[in-house]
Amino acid sequence: MQLGATRSIVRAVAAALMVLLVAAPAAAQSLLKNMELCNGSDRSSPQPQIDGCTALIEAAETPNSLIVAYNNRGNAYTAKGDYDRAIEDYNQSIKLNSGYAKAFNNRGVAYQKKGQHDRAIEDFNEAINLNSNYAHAFANRAEAYQKKHEYDRAARDYDEAIRLEPALPGVWSGRCWVRAVLGELPAALEDCNKALQLDAKDAASYDSRGLIRLKMGQFDPAIADYSSALRFEPKQASSLYGRGLARLKKGDASAGNADIAAARAIEAKIADDFADYGFK
Repeated sequence: MQLGATRSIVRAVAAALMVLLVAAPAAAQSLLKNMELCNGSDRSSPQPQIDGCTALIEAAETPNSLIVAYNNRGNAYTAKGDYDRAIEDYNQSIKLNSGYAKAFNNRGVAYQKKGQHDRAIEDFNEAINLNSNYAHAFANRAEAYQKKHEYDRAARDYDEAIRLEPALPGVWSGRCWVRAVLGELPAALEDCNKALQLDAKDAASYDSRGLIRLKMGQFDPAIADYSSALRFEPKQASSLYGRGLARLKKGDASAGNADIAAARAIEAKIADDFADYGFK
């Protein structure tokens, strides 16, 4: 949504509040509370946001407030894992304002969560068409391309997301991974190091750096990185499998085979993934 539209929402709601404060103070307080909940003031679970947005939608204050309320309730349903209901709400938001880039981006996220990556990319494309500086949409589209194993396209979208918003969570780690898969190892290593400077507990970045070092033949550092990843994500199959390969390369067959067996128990086709990365 553009800044002018956001301001119009604020003005419309403020005007409604002024009327209610004069005529019905209790109603004004209830409206304000629901606005706060719909904007995510209570993060204990998605339900308070759903309830707050639902109350605003049922009150049908103004078209502009409905656009945001449907979008925000969609976000809460997405956080809850109820992707179909989220998509229904994003549809309503877009129906009310077909130029609302956030709703397209967020609907794309919901489709991506459902595994419908091509459909998600369509929405990310539209979000970017509406706002060419939308870093989140570039990052989300990069992830969709990554899921489709279109690593070159993913890398270009991560480049753009980093250019627009270098502190955006996940972008350095994401680009590290695709560069590692593409074999751009020194550049990938720099990205992972940057990601870990921003978040020292990021299991994905340790996992990616483990893959880089495995590809470089640096087996002890690879084992250390995979072990760090497993401290934060003990059931991460890629880290178990990668550490198993590194241990086998060092001649530790017992520990290596144990890691590989544990990885396969979590993800049966993990060996196929590593074959794609160059490990037969």
